[in-house]
Amino acid sequence: MHPLANWTRSRFHYAWVVIAVTFLIMLVTAGIRATPSVMMVPLERGFGWTRTTISMALAINLALFGLMGPFAAAAMQRFGMRRTVMTALAVLAGAVALSSRMNAAWQMVLIWGVLVGGATGATSTTLGAAVVNRWFTQHRGLAMGILTASSATGQLAFLPLMAWVVEHQGWRSIVVLVAIAAVIVLPIVALLLPEKPTSIGLRRFGEAVDAPIDTVHTSANPIVIAFAALSKAAKCGDFWLLFFTFFICGASTNGYIGTHFIAMCGDYGLSEVRGAGMLAMMGVCDLFGTTLSGWLSDRFNNRVLLFWYYGLRGLALIFLPFAFGYQYFGLPIFGLFYGLDWIATVPPTVRLTTDVFGRTDGPVVFGWVVAGHQLGAAFAALGAGMLRSTLGTYTVATMISGGLCVIGAVLVLRINRPDYTPAAAAA
Repeated sequence: MHPLANWTRSRFHYAWVVIAVTFLIMLVTAGIRATPSVMMVPLERGFGWTRTTISMALAINLALFGLMGPFAAAAMQRFGMRRTVMTALAVLAGAVALSSRMNAAWQMVLIWGVLVGGATGATSTTLGAAVVNRWFTQHRGLAMGILTASSATGQLAFLPLMAWVVEHQGWRSIVVLVAIAAVIVLPIVALLLPEKPTSIGLRRFGEAVDAPIDTVHTSANPIVIAFAALSKAAKCGDFWLLFFTFFICGASTNGYIGTHFIAMCGDYGLSEVRGAGMLAMMGVCDLFGTTLSGWLSDRFNNRVLLFWYYGLRGLALIFLPFAFGYQYFGLPIFGLFYGLDWIATVPPTVRLTTDVFGRTDGPVVFGWVVAGHQLGAAFAALGAGMLRSTLGTYTVATMISGGLCVIGAVLVLRINRPDYTPAAAAA
């Protein structure tokens, strides 16, 4: 008998404990993924590496993070969610700790690009989508909003501390700190993350007692599962709209602001701590904005929500170069509007993907959509670094990012939802 099997006697559904554990996993992952943004300038100064070289490693990280998503979702079906997550966390802890010894650019590419990039694909957004689909029938949008907000909380918890450590102890101390955080999460996952509700005698939260029990286990090869889902999804126009709009989402968040904002602040004479503080403030705003977005996605047309999210984000980015000119209130205004919208796009996108492709294929297809997100992030991380090295400023990159968001706002309205009704959205 599973040690948590007696939870069936509790009025409090264990799905919310699973959300808390997954939140912690994704929070630590967010801290690990934020680490290179505070390392960029110290590495440039310490080793003489160019901004383009460092951006190349981070672009590989972002691309692999996304490309591993569908295979991670398939591995969770084949080998189990807990085993997949624990393996990824162990790889992360070892790779990040090893990076404290790096002194060559190729080591940065191998460790932070390949190993960290690949492992985080199993412990971030794709994991959140898989957990929500396994454990929830009602309030799926709210649950996904809470999990997505963990990325913002990760910034809030880690970035200011990491920036302070960089200033006083150097960048090598940071990687030891985040490696320890990954190690701490491992036993929590082992003890508190059941494979599925039926493992402890429960049904999904909000599921009818007479509903048929779904199975998530399969004996098929994860690579076959992932590509079979892609083959099916690629024939649907909605998949490509979701893919390309999420490409824009990644380009305008993780790839550009998440990677280059602290370095951009340095161009205007602001310290790493000040830049990290602004990102942390955005994280606080996004904690509320993304959770609210999840609640809204259960109740309103998700295409319309995405239209407003992309449009407002684009306007905020277009304003950013001017924000540095207003000493006291320019950046706070940008941080407030951009932060509320940072990754508010995720809950509606997960909802649309599941509605179009179903509960079984939805997490794997969403993994491919996340691949689009991270390819966009890699494109922006590398492209912005190259533009900065060539032009000496981030202004052109900022305007391109804002313009892409405006295009995304138009594209999301074309996603076909013929079965949309307010009652269905509230399910």
